[in-house]
Amino acid sequence: MSHRRISIFDTTLRDGEQSPGIALQPHDKAEIAEQLERLGVDVIEAGFPGASPGDFEGVRAVAAAVTEPTVAALARTRREDIDAAREALADTRRSRIHVFIATSAVHMEKKLGLEPHEVAAQVRWAVEYALSGADEVEFSCEDATRSDPGFVAAVCGIAVRAGATTINLPDTVGYALPEQYAWFIAEVRRLCPEMRAATLSVHCHDDLGLAVANSLAGVAAGADQVECTVNGSGERAGNASLEEIVVALKVRRDHFGVDTGVRTSEIAAASRLVSTRTGYVVQPNKAVVGANAFAHEAGIHQDGMLKDERTYQIIDPTEVGLAMSLPLGKHSGRHAFARACAERGVRLVGDDLNAAFRRFKTLADGGDVVALDEVLAEVTA
Repeated sequence: MSHRRISIFDTTLRDGEQSPGIALQPHDKAEIAEQLERLGVDVIEAGFPGASPGDFEGVRAVAAAVTEPTVAALARTRREDIDAAREALADTRRSRIHVFIATSAVHMEKKLGLEPHEVAAQVRWAVEYALSGADEVEFSCEDATRSDPGFVAAVCGIAVRAGATTINLPDTVGYALPEQYAWFIAEVRRLCPEMRAATLSVHCHDDLGLAVANSLAGVAAGADQVECTVNGSGERAGNASLEEIVVALKVRRDHFGVDTGVRTSEIAAASRLVSTRTGYVVQPNKAVVGANAFAHEAGIHQDGMLKDERTYQIIDPTEVGLAMSLPLGKHSGRHAFARACAERGVRLVGDDLNAAFRRFKTLADGGDVVALDEVLAEVTA
């Protein structure tokens, strides 16, 4: 049975880099881009060339470093931004200029100082101009989810007629709830028949902790592209996490009925590289790539895992380049303790096992980090 193909648009090098304190050098961007290519993402958004000379060089470095993914660059609806994007992307195999402008009332009035008809006119001009300097153009309605769906539909129709092949409806400030986001997407599609000729993309932020849930709701509502970042990096609370979206779509393929081109075995390597180069440590309980994501300390869980890993693990850690572990602590059980001893070459049974386990529990209850070798030295001396 064939499944719908979801394109993965990685914006770690653009939106992810906008996290406070991150300033990737061109060689860093090129290195991460090469790993993203190994990961199998479809589009790499390499930066915002109009933002700074360093960002321009970073985009150019990515464009020269990879051959398989489309390389995208962000641009406002300004000639200088689009020109910078076009020049920075000159060396890539396939280029995409990603044009955006805000469509919510608060952004148009307070930030842009533009009337809706002025925004619409800028969209038409910018998409047409960008298309003359790139293989393809993506258009985004910034703050789409706080915009009037009728106006968004009208603007998207203008963008498609001007030549945009991808339309992005971002939840820029992480305001939407999943069911609202799905409704918004369906409503814009209903009001904009031109959308049938374009790829629909979703881009969600995590201000309410819903970026991944909203992105998945978008896929269920018909989106064919998801914009995301490795480790969920990005402004404020971050973007939707690439690894969580890809693995969720894979594990729950029965529900979504879609595929991606991501090689999940490269996920752990991508996570480590991005963490190292950005200086942002991955929280231990982070889904999929956190240090504790496949660690089972509780005795009941450890017992179940030793009997059948399916009891407490819905993801095979080897599929994302990691391994399962049974760390020992105050909640650990006798079976896991005995296994850990055996892995160190000491097979304990009966009273010897009971004595060693009691000693281990006493130390673990004290809150100290227990060195198993020390326990074994005491009970086998």
